[in-house]
Amino acid sequence: MSKVDGTYIKELQKLQKINRYQDISEVEKEAKKDYIDRHSAFVHCDNSAKKGEKFKVKVQVGDAYLHPDDFDHYIAWVQLWNGENMLAESTFTAGALGGAPSQVEVDFHIVPTRKMKLTAMAFCTKHGLWQSDEVVVEVS
Repeated sequence: MSKVDGTYIKELQKLQKINRYQDISEVEKEAKKDYIDRHSAFVHCDNSAKKGEKFKVKVQVGDAYLHPDDFDHYIAWVQLWNGENMLAESTFTAGALGGAPSQVEVDFHIVPTRKMKLTAMAFCTKHGLWQSDEVVVEVS
């Protein structure tokens, strides 16, 4: 698939519930904090970029908690989106992270041409689709 547009996202949303991060400091039960955090995607990057120059965006799954890397429970893929356009994707197989709990981290290098509204999507084979909060990057 050479280009993915908003139609893809809309179809995916129809098929799959999209989970989103909830501030775990406001959650009482430890098990729920763990569940939310270890599946949530986070976008880490500067809030400004130069047009036409390579720009690094880190996507991390999990912040305070580690995600399993078992044969039946692992993060299968991570995607980086600008609005409704997928920019990049990284896929994983079970055991790719050594079979031990960890935080999936992927560095994407993109070349922006205009303001971006970045989000990340991550798919857990057991708990489904998770979307990050949006990060706005000004491009000059």
